[in-house]
Amino acid sequence: MSTDSSSSFSPSSLKQAAAEKSLEFIQDGTTVGLGTGSTVRYLLEALAQRVQEGLRIQGVPTSQETAALAAKLNIPLVDDEAAWEIDVAIDGADEIDPQWNLIKGGGGALLREKIIAANAKKFVVIVDAAKQVSALGLSFPLPVEVIPFGWPSTARKIEQLGYQVTLREKNNQTFLTDNHNYIFDLKGEEFNIPSEVAQQILALPGVVEVGLFVGMTSALVVGSPQGAIVYHHPPVT
Repeated sequence: MSTDSSSSFSPSSLKQAAAEKSLEFIQDGTTVGLGTGSTVRYLLEALAQRVQEGLRIQGVPTSQETAALAAKLNIPLVDDEAAWEIDVAIDGADEIDPQWNLIKGGGGALLREKIIAANAKKFVVIVDAAKQVSALGLSFPLPVEVIPFGWPSTARKIEQLGYQVTLREKNNQTFLTDNHNYIFDLKGEEFNIPSEVAQQILALPGVVEVGLFVGMTSALVVGSPQGAIVYHHPPVT
C-alpha cells in the first residue's frame, strides 16, 4: 500500500489497510466467506497474492460480482450448492454502531451476505473509520430486500410503520438483486434498537431480509489514520 502522505489518509487507503489487516484471520486450508463491496475488493486483491504464494483456501462469495472478481484473480471457490463449513467470513459494512450492529446492503447483496455470515464460525467486519456511527440510520438508509410480487403493497405496510420507502433504481431501471428481488431503502428515525426494527419489518409478508446485522460481528478491523486496528470485543458500555 502506498505511503504517500497525500493519499495515506484517503478513504480508499483506509479501506485497503483494513482489508489487508484482515488477512490475519485467514489460515491455510480454511474456507472463507467473501463479502461484497469496495473494501472487499482490496481484500480479494491481497488474498489473490497470498494464494499465488501458496496459501490454500476456498472462497464462498456473497454475490455474483464477488464471484466474478475472485475467479478473475484465480481464488478457488466452493460450489454454490455445497454444504458449507465456513471458518471465517470477511465483509464490509455501510454503518456500524458502538455495539457492533451493522447496516449492510448498500451493494444489494444483503441476503447472501447474511446467509454466509450466519454460517461462519467467525464473522470479521472491515471498515474505514468513517463507517463508525453513534446510532444506525443517521446517514445511511436501511436496505430491505423484498419480493417483486405486490411490492407497492409491501412498501405501504412498511410506510405504516413510520418509514420513508424508496424503491432502489440503477441506470434508470429497478435494481434487481442476484436473487431477482427488489431493494427498498428506508429512512426514518435512527434505529436505536436494531433487533426490534429488524423483527418488525421482517414480519411483514413480502419482506425477504432486512439489512440489519445484529449481534453477528466476531471481530472488527478499522482502517484509521493511526493504522489498521483489530478489535476482538465491542467496548463495554
